[in-house]
Amino acid sequence: MSAQRPQSSDGAPARLTIRDIARRKGREPLVCLTAYTAPMAQMLDPACDLLLVGDSVGMVLHGLPNTVGVTLEMMILHGQAVMRGSRRALVVVDMPFGSYEAGKEVAFGNAVRVLKETGAQAVKVESGPAVAETIAYLTRRGVPVMGHVGLRPQAVLADGSFRARGRTPEEAACVMAEARAAAAAGAFAVVVEGVAEPLAREITATLDVPTIGIGASAVCDGQILVTDDMLGMFDWTPKFVRRYADLKGEIAQAVAQYSQDVRARRFPGVPETYFASAKA
Repeated sequence: MSAQRPQSSDGAPARLTIRDIARRKGREPLVCLTAYTAPMAQMLDPACDLLLVGDSVGMVLHGLPNTVGVTLEMMILHGQAVMRGSRRALVVVDMPFGSYEAGKEVAFGNAVRVLKETGAQAVKVESGPAVAETIAYLTRRGVPVMGHVGLRPQAVLADGSFRARGRTPEEAACVMAEARAAAAAGAFAVVVEGVAEPLAREITATLDVPTIGIGASAVCDGQILVTDDMLGMFDWTPKFVRRYADLKGEIAQAVAQYSQDVRARRFPGVPETYFASAKA
């Protein structure tokens, strides 16, 4: 029989911890989604083990062409919002492009700022060839870090496109090495994005820490999607996304109905209108 989770002073379940996430390796899959706002975090929180304040916010909410233009200030602002809206899920904030590549000390200063100003439990970095040393430097100083291998959106300018990784033996060996290095450096979990199933299976079997897949098949220890993709907020979604709703269509229909009602003076009606009180 499993022990009950500790509760906060108001009776709500305590927020999940890094250790809770680590214990899920090879057990019940971790449920993870992105969140950028307090209302969305509040809706996702009961069902999720981990909420990622992803730098995908730049594309999803700010209309940027990729994640390269996302700033540390943007991540902190959205991280604060997600912490206000969530109570149970572990919250991880992406370190944006340029905030950790310049050196270990710079990365530490920026990561500490993120954790202090948001209250989040961890940061995530894309685990390129030179990042393992930075992960080790951060984790030795008390900064929990999640790694990210495979398709790395922050590397889009160097790679030239968003495409699956690890399809050739050379690429697969590189992704595998980066995953091993991230885990060995102290990452508590590793996101595996856009890789073929055999490679995802090998990474998951090799690492002692949980793997969280996005476009990496069901063999990973957990799954994450960009919430707005999963909810059908865009016309196009990647191959690895399953649409669980068509919110864009529902919103368009609702706005069209509102427009018709306003133009026909059907809105506001009596139920939405204030009237003067009757005189005594």
